[in-house]
Amino acid sequence: MITRFFNTSRPIHFVLVAFYALITFVLIRMGQYQGHVGIDLLLKELALFGVMLFSIFLLDFFASKNNLTKKNNFIILIFCLFFALIPNTLEHANVLLSNLCVLFALRRLLSLKTNLRIKKKLFDAAFWITLASLFYFWSILFFILIIAALVFYGIGQIKNWIVPLVGLFTVLLLVITYNVIWDDTLGDFSKYFELPSFDLSSYNNLSFIVFITIFITLSLWATFYYFRLLKEKSRSQKPSFILVFIAALIGMTIIIVSPNKNGSEFIFLFAPMVIIMTNYIESMNSHWFAEVFVWLLLITPIGVSLIL
Repeated sequence: MITRFFNTSRPIHFVLVAFYALITFVLIRMGQYQGHVGIDLLLKELALFGVMLFSIFLLDFFASKNNLTKKNNFIILIFCLFFALIPNTLEHANVLLSNLCVLFALRRLLSLKTNLRIKKKLFDAAFWITLASLFYFWSILFFILIIAALVFYGIGQIKNWIVPLVGLFTVLLLVITYNVIWDDTLGDFSKYFELPSFDLSSYNNLSFIVFITIFITLSLWATFYYFRLLKEKSRSQKPSFILVFIAALIGMTIIIVSPNKNGSEFIFLFAPMVIIMTNYIESMNSHWFAEVFVWLLLITPIGVSLIL
């Protein structure tokens, strides 16, 4: 069965997931274009698919490196299934790029547990999150994760708390420099800012409601057990797992305040929920229930597309 197959880590898993990701990407993206498709458009789409695929494997890399999951490939499978479950996440290039930057930041923050090169990691994390906010403004909320990392990893020196601000202002300085060189102006930063919106009417679509209901139900169920697993983690492991949960809360907050609720904002919840769900599946004693859990993610988008 599918859970037994992905219960180990083998190269064939990466090939199959990459192939499934390609099919998902093509089916979702091809609906946006009609008529002639030029080479420039193909290259753009290929680059965007690269961002999607790289995001999946990047999460797998730092999750396994930081022992957030066991040695299996559930994480790449579930991440790929999330894209199929909420296809809107692949329809907006800026959100995909922003999420990739957030993943780079999350990787650096989780590596703080080694207590090595702290300033460099904090700078990198702040740099990537600020860069992410240029693509999608509300991803700036992940700066909260930097503060949480400083607290839970016990980094108390005041100069370390200043480093993230240096990373933030470095990006701003680069943007100003770019604008001065190319447009002979300091630039208008207000164009990056977006006011929050709590209007959920755009979610009033039957197929989208089904997707979100399945996603949120499985997420809440896995999160409940995640807290039970958290109690069993060692003192050195707990900060990393707590940061994953905080990242999930930030992702949920972004969904709530997002000014353009088109579904793409759910991508910021993917990475932490993938880790949480993977931990849940790994801890399950009942193989058949794990199968139902994964197959529900797999067949829901197919079933809804056929029925609706």
